[in-house]
Amino acid sequence: MADTKREIERKYEGPPAGGDAPLPDLTDVPGVSGVIDKGVAELDATYYDTADQRLATASLTLRRRTGGDDAGWHLKLPVSEGVRDEIRAPLSDTVPEDLTALVRSRIREAELVPVVRLLSARDIRHLVDASGNLLAEVSVDRVRAERLSGGAGSAEWTEIEVELADDGDPAFLDKVEKKLRKAGIKRSASASKLAKALEDTAPRKPEKAGKPEKAGKAGTTDKAGTTDKAGKAGKADKVAAASKATATAAKPEPPDSPPHTAGAHILTYVRDQRDAIVELDPAVRRDVPDSVHRMRVATRRLRSTFRSYGKILDRTVTDPIGVELKWLAAELGVDRDQEVLTEHLTAALDDLPSDLVTGPVQARLSTWSGARRSGSRQRLIAVLDGKRYLDLLTTLDTLVAGPPLREAASKKPEKVIAKAVRKDFEKVADLVGEALELPPGSERDLAMHDARKKAKRTRYAAEAATPALGEPAADLVKSMKSLQTLLGDHQDSVMVRGALRELATEAHEEGENAFTYGVLYGRAEQRAAAVEAALPGEWEAIEGQGAV
Repeated sequence: MADTKREIERKYEGPPAGGDAPLPDLTDVPGVSGVIDKGVAELDATYYDTADQRLATASLTLRRRTGGDDAGWHLKLPVSEGVRDEIRAPLSDTVPEDLTALVRSRIREAELVPVVRLLSARDIRHLVDASGNLLAEVSVDRVRAERLSGGAGSAEWTEIEVELADDGDPAFLDKVEKKLRKAGIKRSASASKLAKALEDTAPRKPEKAGKPEKAGKAGTTDKAGTTDKAGKAGKADKVAAASKATATAAKPEPPDSPPHTAGAHILTYVRDQRDAIVELDPAVRRDVPDSVHRMRVATRRLRSTFRSYGKILDRTVTDPIGVELKWLAAELGVDRDQEVLTEHLTAALDDLPSDLVTGPVQARLSTWSGARRSGSRQRLIAVLDGKRYLDLLTTLDTLVAGPPLREAASKKPEKVIAKAVRKDFEKVADLVGEALELPPGSERDLAMHDARKKAKRTRYAAEAATPALGEPAADLVKSMKSLQTLLGDHQDSVMVRGALRELATEAHEEGENAFTYGVLYGRAEQRAAAVEAALPGEWEAIEGQGAV
C-alpha cells in the first residue's frame, strides 16, 4: 500500500563531475549546532513515463529506486515551487497499480516505459540543532544519466540537494541558501534530476546540410502519373470545413499570448478548467480534503461556459461535451453531497442542548453517513478508472487544441462577452422573481433551487469575463456568490430535512426515540424561512447594482 511524504527541498548546481567537494562549512548557519557525515549512498533509479513524456511535461516523476533507506517506487506530484508530495510504494518488478491510477488522467491508455536511468553517488550530511534534532539533509549527488528510450545518450553532473526535515520550518532553507550563495553556489536551472537528464541526453538535431528542394504543388500529378494524395486530402478538408457552418470561424490565439479577442478570453478560461480537472484527479483518488468539490466546480465552470458563451463556441460541438460534464459532476456529487450533508447534520446536532438529545442519534448518524460514503467512494474511483471519463478528458484536449469558434469569437471581448453575461443576469432576475411570487412550500423550494443554479452559472460567466471586463465583472462575481450562498443555505435546509425524515424512519423502525430528529427538522425549517425572508432585500441590492 502506498504512503505519502511531503517533500520540501531546493536544488543547486555543483561543480562538474569529478570536481572538488562544493559544500562550504555549514556549521555557522543560524540554528545549526552540528553537521553529521552520514556517508555515501549508491542509488540506482529508473524513471518511467509515456513515450511522448506526458508525466515529465506535467512535472511529475515516477521512478523505481534501489539503494538508500527508501528503496521502492516513488511518484512525485508537484504542490508548489520546491514542494512535492512523494507517494511511495514497496519495491516490485512492475509499476504498482496504485501509482498508475494516480497518473491515469495524464497517461490515459498509454503505456509506461523506462525512459531514463540515474546512477547517483549521494554524499549525505545532516544539519542538526543543539538537541540533535534534524533540521535538514544536505547531499552532494554525483549523477550519471543513461537514456533508455527515445535515444541512447548519457550525461554526468554534480548537484546539491537541501531537503527540509519533516515538519521543519521552510524559512530554515533560506538560511542555508544564504550561506550557499555566499560560496558562489546558485540554484539549479532544472526542476528535477529527471528534467536535466531528459534535456542533457536528448538526441541532437542534425545540422542543416542545405536548402531542401521545393516540393511540388499539392494535387499535381508526378512523372509516374500518380495523383498527389495531399491534394485530395486538402480538398476533402475544405469540404468538411465548409459543412461546419458556424465552427472554426476564427483562429484561436496562441496559448502564451495575451488574449485580445472574445474567443481568446473564453478559451483561456476553458483551458484553465480542463487543466484543473486533470490536475485534481490524483488528489480525488487520494481523498485529499476538498479535492472532490474543486473538481466538481471545474466541471460545472466548463459546462456553464459552454452554455453562456454559445455565440463564441459552437454549441453543436460543446453541448454533447456538456452532457458528459454533467454526468461527471453528478458522479462527483454523490460523494461531495453526502460529505456536506453529514457536516450540516453533525453541526446541527452539536448545537442542540444535551437534554434535547434522546437515543443513539450520533451513532445512527455516523452509521448512516459511513455506509453511504463508503459506497460512493468506491463508485467514484471506478468512474475515474472508466473509459467514459478518460474519453471525456481526451475530448476536452481535442476541443482546446482545435476549438469550434464562431464568428463572434474574433470580435472585441467588451461587446460579445458583456452581452452574454447580461443575458445570464436577466435569467437570474426572472427566476428570483418567480420564486418570490410563490407561497412557501415545495414549489418555492424548487424555484429557489433553480435560481441558485442560474446564479452559479452567471457567476462563472462573470469569472470568465473578469480579465476582459475588469471591475464590473468582478463585482458581479461577488454579488452572484452572495446570492448563491443565500440560496444554497436554503437548499441545504431542504436536503437536511429530507435526510432527517429518513433517519427518523430508520430510528422508529429500530424502536428508538425519534424526538431529536423532529427538533432538528423544526430548526432546519426555521433556517429556510429566515432565508426566504432575507431574499427580497438581498435581491433588491443586487438588482440595484445591475450587471456589467
